[in-house]
Amino acid sequence: QKEDIEVTLLPAGHCPGSVMFLFEGENGTVLYTGDFRLAKGEAARMELLHSGTRVKDIQSVYLDTTFCDPKFYHIPSREECLNGILELVRNWTSLSRYHVVWLNCKAAYGYEYLFINLSEELGIKVHVNKLDMFRNMPEILYHVTTDRHTQIHACRHPRDDDCFRGNRLPCGMTCQNGTPLHIISIKPSTMWFGERIK
Repeated sequence: QKEDIEVTLLPAGHCPGSVMFLFEGENGTVLYTGDFRLAKGEAARMELLHSGTRVKDIQSVYLDTTFCDPKFYHIPSREECLNGILELVRNWTSLSRYHVVWLNCKAAYGYEYLFINLSEELGIKVHVNKLDMFRNMPEILYHVTTDRHTQIHACRHPRDDDCFRGNRLPCGMTCQNGTPLHIISIKPSTMWFGERIK
């Protein structure tokens, strides 16, 4: 049987380009999404999710998401996480210019919010291996750099964690001007919250 279906792509906020699909047809409305990351009140501002002043009547929601599991008892908001990381990075980098932070980011995308906010708040650009992946995201280009002489690194090593030994950054930096670096590693990951009861 033939039926016209309207498909609307809504921003999922998970990483650049991630979307949720809203299917609307004669038999009802369905929302399908993988991982999403929406701030409180953000859905209320999505015009395409509304009909007039009301949220569209959605009969079914399909969630194909990592965190749809009771073990993820509580995941702090993006703002809470950012504030915690900001405090840690600010305290560490203010000790001296040789105190450096490595953001051990497992994925290539999805950390742009963190990079931009750290750079804006602390006035320190984030070192990445290359800028190619950010060419279509001009708003982040001011906040990242390929210059290794910065205090915040999100550079990656081909063998991941193998590189973080002997106080050495993935890019190979161990010192600046002959002075050894003092490095802490921060692993931004939601998975941590599924490993603890509270």
